[in-house]
Amino acid sequence: MNSLSSYVTKFFSDYLPLQLGASTNTMKAYRDTFVLLLDFLAVKRNVEVNRLDCDCLTEESILAFLSYLEAERRILPSSRNQRLAGIHSFCKFLQRKEPVCLESCNAILGIPFKKTVKKGIAYMSIEEMEVLLNQPDASTPKGLRDLALLLLLYDTGARVQELIDLRYEQIRFGKVTTVVLHGKGSKNRLVPLQETTRLIVEKYRTEVCWKNEADSLFTNNRKQSLTRAGVQFIIGKYVSMARSKHSELFKSKIHCHSFRHSKAMHLLEAGVNLIYIRDFLGHVSVTTTEIYARTNPVIKSKILSQNSKSFNLESKYERQKQEDLLAWLKKSI
Repeated sequence: MNSLSSYVTKFFSDYLPLQLGASTNTMKAYRDTFVLLLDFLAVKRNVEVNRLDCDCLTEESILAFLSYLEAERRILPSSRNQRLAGIHSFCKFLQRKEPVCLESCNAILGIPFKKTVKKGIAYMSIEEMEVLLNQPDASTPKGLRDLALLLLLYDTGARVQELIDLRYEQIRFGKVTTVVLHGKGSKNRLVPLQETTRLIVEKYRTEVCWKNEADSLFTNNRKQSLTRAGVQFIIGKYVSMARSKHSELFKSKIHCHSFRHSKAMHLLEAGVNLIYIRDFLGHVSVTTTEIYARTNPVIKSKILSQNSKSFNLESKYERQKQEDLLAWLKKSI
């Protein structure tokens, strides 16, 4: 039997990128899991990491590792489930390479994911969206960049990583301006831009920082691609500005994904079919998209009002009916 380290190397160098076609973010998440796992097993076995063998992968050792993550590193159930997903993926790979590990891997694959509390979808109303987009000062280079960023994030329903990875060459200006977004699973989708967004993006592209076609569209002061934290900082800055002027708005926390949620909700409220919204967002299944229909209060209210019976409630005994009843009683008794 080969050492555990050799299988881990093959898992990351061959299986994930070449056979599964896993995304960079997935590989990073799995990498972080195994950095923690291998260190935990090495300490538990009192051996060096490169001397670990596959025998150390047991149901008991993985359960102990998950307990360690929750108790000592204080991770949430959702993070615990992400770590377990990486271990499950490795066990499926190991079963094919080392049949002697079949039984122990099956036991690990039987470790269930923990139930997590489902959070509500954080999205902005159309009014909040308009207020937010009026905050950047488009007369300055940085303000124009930020406005283009916010508009693209909303108008395309892009994930933050798709926005960060966006290059000049992915925007196709023409009669209908479109953006090619590289999504999960290395899948591309073509998204048309609204006229307002097109004008701002084209102005930013030509007036502020024209570059080579293969360069990043959005960069920081050091001319490097923005990070997730950088995008969130920009969003947070303008949300704070908007909230200070409109205290009745922005009651929930606004993050990068809120723009994607907001676009989906607004399309749904406008009567756009779920199938189109699924393709627009790049979801694999419409089941994923249905969460917006189940969450949106406007849609719920509309469906209930259309399908609920309206009751004409009136006083049980109106004055005239009371007098008629008394007259009948006097006559009959």
